[in-house]
Amino acid sequence: MKVDVLLGLQWGDEGKGKVVDVLTPKYDLITRFQGGPNAGHTLEFNEIKHVLHTIPSGIFRDDKINVIGNGVVIDPVIFKKEIEGIKKLGIDLSKSLFISKKAHLILPSHRILDAASEAAKGKSKIGSTLKGIGPTYMDKTGRNGLRVGDINSNFKEKYELLVAKHRQMLDKFYEFDYDISEYEADWFEGIKILSEFQHIDSEQFLNDALKNEKSILAEGAQGTLLDIDFGSYPFVTSSNTVCAGACTGLGVAPNRIGNVIGIFKAYCTRVGMGPFPTELFDEDGQRLRDNGNEYGSTTGRPRRCGWLDLVSLKYSIMINGVTELTMMKSDVMDDFESVKICTSYKVNGKEVEHVPYEMTDDIEPVYTEFKGWQTDMTAMTHENEFPEEFNAYIDFIEKETGVPVKVVSVGPNRAQTIDRMID
Repeated sequence: MKVDVLLGLQWGDEGKGKVVDVLTPKYDLITRFQGGPNAGHTLEFNEIKHVLHTIPSGIFRDDKINVIGNGVVIDPVIFKKEIEGIKKLGIDLSKSLFISKKAHLILPSHRILDAASEAAKGKSKIGSTLKGIGPTYMDKTGRNGLRVGDINSNFKEKYELLVAKHRQMLDKFYEFDYDISEYEADWFEGIKILSEFQHIDSEQFLNDALKNEKSILAEGAQGTLLDIDFGSYPFVTSSNTVCAGACTGLGVAPNRIGNVIGIFKAYCTRVGMGPFPTELFDEDGQRLRDNGNEYGSTTGRPRRCGWLDLVSLKYSIMINGVTELTMMKSDVMDDFESVKICTSYKVNGKEVEHVPYEMTDDIEPVYTEFKGWQTDMTAMTHENEFPEEFNAYIDFIEKETGVPVKVVSVGPNRAQTIDRMID
């Protein structure tokens, strides 16, 4: 058996949670392989809307195993709130949720360091969600981190040593007022909840599952263009959001990767700072935001909106080895008279079709324009119902990328998902 990987091809917020929920019945195990609780995966079904931040999006399907991998960083406070919200829906995760012992913990002092660092940057801030994720990954790579497996081994002593280090950093490098006492109390309550779940050697667990012919879906967080190595640095997240991150974030070998499912919106969005070549500041941009309810599921921040960027989409497909595409939120553009796709950039007056080293604000997008479909697609259940103009939009993307658009989403509910490969 292989591990199929599902990940975002843009700047995150592509709708990965919904697709994982739809695909879960085909798999035995659903895993998260990187990132922290700045990711908000929204699922809608049976008139229920729920946002997940750390827990894999397969938890609402019966008889499925969900694994939080070693590449994830966990905030016990947010984890506790997630568990409480899921319990209210009558779902017991005690036997279906497993957590890697090697997953790192976000401490209250990590959050303070995040806020202090961002404040110190002034106008050059990167737009952090202030969840403490960056400082946690810094401690991980600096070999100072606290892991889930430490909870039952001199935990309080290890915690206090790391917090003391953070206090020294705050006092020496930042002029920043802080008080961690209130959040710290909630944090240790979260540790109690975290302790109730099964902590595993996830790399052994998952490879044993593969040997036993179990199917696995790896769920990515954020998006390819936020990858620490291949994203629009420094306006990126702190982990590897690309397909290779599934190997290091779960402990599976590259030759065990199967299909790579790339998720993208029919247009583009971005939260926070950083370059965005196709960003719209006009009525079309606001209409995309309003029609798509483009506000962060974790932060509530309005998302920046723009036309689909085919240059960066091709780049993401290349980096990840994408084998099939899923297009989300095509219904958001149902009322547009015309829509555009960026097919190249003008950089210093020269037209290029690749993502340059520096994604600066002076990149000028070159567009191909398409006639809008101006049809309400939200009730459609089969691709035979698609308007001719929408099919032309899909055909162009498939021709340019060389990858089939297998699935199209026409609304937020799990039922509004159309598989184009089924007759």
